[in-house]
Amino acid sequence: MRLERDRLLECLRVERWADALAGKNFQTADALVAAGIDAATPLSEAEVDEALAAHPRIGDRAEGEGAEAAFSRAEQSASQDPDEQLEARLREGNAAYEARFGRVFLIRAAGRDRREILEELDRRLMNDPGVETDEVAEQLRQIAALRLKQVGEDA
Repeated sequence: MRLERDRLLECLRVERWADALAGKNFQTADALVAAGIDAATPLSEAEVDEALAAHPRIGDRAEGEGAEAAFSRAEQSASQDPDEQLEARLREGNAAYEARFGRVFLIRAAGRDRREILEELDRRLMNDPGVETDEVAEQLRQIAALRLKQVGEDA
């Protein structure tokens, strides 16, 4: 299977990364995922910021009709919680994170509930900026891997 650059950017909005994978032939979805992770290791701080520009805050609904927004809505839907106090704590945590690090809090939401996400947010607020950039890059790789797997299996 071959993926077009635009389709790759829906999985991870990093130009260098998409260029590295675009047009290459992958025999399986797993081979595509492995190549995607390899090409995203490492991500520079500028690439982390480039990718984050495409991600909504945890708890916010992704806008738009494209595949990127659809991925985000699906990834966050399982972690929705009707607990208003929990949602308020998440909004407060997001604001504290943005004040501390100057970017939105990003976590692979798929497979996590709101309480787990909030625990990770609280923990990561204690990181120094360099460690946190590395953690964000790892979360971006995990999200890209999930998206590539789905795209590869659909191809």
